[in-house]
Amino acid sequence: MRLGVLDIGSNTGHLLVVDAWRGAAPMPAYSHKQPLRLAEHLGTDGAVTESGVAALTEFVASSVQVAEDKGCEEMTGFATSAVRDAANSDEVLAHIRSETGVELEVLPGEDEARLTFLAVRRWFGWSSGRLVVFDIGGGSLEIAAGADEAPEVAQSLPLGAARLTREHLARGIDPDSVRELRRKIRADLARDAGSVLRQGHDHAVATSKTFRSLARICGAAPSGEGRLVRRVLDAEALHDVLPKLLEMTADDVADLPGVSASRAHQIVAGALVADAVMDLFDLPELEVCPWALREGVILERLDRITRRG
Repeated sequence: MRLGVLDIGSNTGHLLVVDAWRGAAPMPAYSHKQPLRLAEHLGTDGAVTESGVAALTEFVASSVQVAEDKGCEEMTGFATSAVRDAANSDEVLAHIRSETGVELEVLPGEDEARLTFLAVRRWFGWSSGRLVVFDIGGGSLEIAAGADEAPEVAQSLPLGAARLTREHLARGIDPDSVRELRRKIRADLARDAGSVLRQGHDHAVATSKTFRSLARICGAAPSGEGRLVRRVLDAEALHDVLPKLLEMTADDVADLPGVSASRAHQIVAGALVADAVMDLFDLPELEVCPWALREGVILERLDRITRRG
């Protein structure tokens, strides 16, 4: 069957059209996406601004048309941190439903972590043993760990790259701001790190655009070489490149390999989170998984169809 999965993230809106069969990996058929930067379109009251709601509504409406044009039998839509945490979340969802007919499901942070973990488990398989998985989004950082398909630990922390940039680096990157942000990230991470550290792990994995961009900056293979090429983010390489990133303008960062112009201004915050993750969890490297939350949503949907069949 052909499915449309509409992912309203804190940075980007993305409709992924996939062909899916029982027992087979979902095959991407078409991709429709647009930078929305909802995590940065919040007013002082914490509500999504009118311009943000308008951009979101327009994108959802266009996604409905694309899904129809591409022959999707059904389209499922979900929203993550930016909509979940917005002061006017209910109003935004009602407006989208009224204008487009789409019922967006707001995923709790723990579900984001759980579904991302499912995708990573299916990608790497049982031979990976006990997994620990990290995903830096625009609004939150998800952490999950366990030995099965369902994680034993699933956490969501407000440490997304867009959120931290908006709240701590909006006026520019200076030593005092960076030091304060670094302190906050590490304190928030350390608060409940023991629940993951006590378990141990056999394989440490990263997902998300931020981790992929950082890995590419640090020398990982470009996306053009295909999804099956092994890519890692090396802790030493990241530690060495971080001071250079602090000295670069957003335009300079956008010129680096693997960095899109729409996310360049968030790379410093993302790098500070990644550096803290690898330090506090004592990880010399993180292997980058091409599957993440969207694929987890698709896989869970296929599992439900299989059980019904």
